[in-house]
Amino acid sequence: MAVIVVIVLAVAPGDSDESTTPAPSTSITPKASQEQPQESQGERADLVRFKLDDRSEAGITNIWLVWTIKNGSSEKSDYSWEWEAVDAGGTRLANGSQLETDVQPGQTAQGEYPTTLKGVKGMELNITSFDRTASY
Repeated sequence: MAVIVVIVLAVAPGDSDESTTPAPSTSITPKASQEQPQESQGERADLVRFKLDDRSEAGITNIWLVWTIKNGSSEKSDYSWEWEAVDAGGTRLANGSQLETDVQPGQTAQGEYPTTLKGVKGMELNITSFDRTASY
């Protein structure tokens, strides 16, 4: 049995945050949340949690990305973001794009995605772009 997964990413022009935000390897909190009140952060504040979850056991590496989105807008929204994992020397070990769709106003959505990473120690998880668009 073969399983094929296709993800189409459509990003509308408009508000976006193209900055790279480093964080500890086990958790990422958007930098703005530490510096500004949440209402002035915009769409980036909707990414409440983004981290690596090491589920490895019995000598088998099994590391996942996990996230929580809370829609702080007044309309149904789609979210897309790009991320990278880098080692202490700044070498990129993995990168990818994530998508969360049809999140209702005030609703919380959680997701997870497997990685090919071999460990989490000494690693930084960065968000390189983050966008929220209206969902139709």
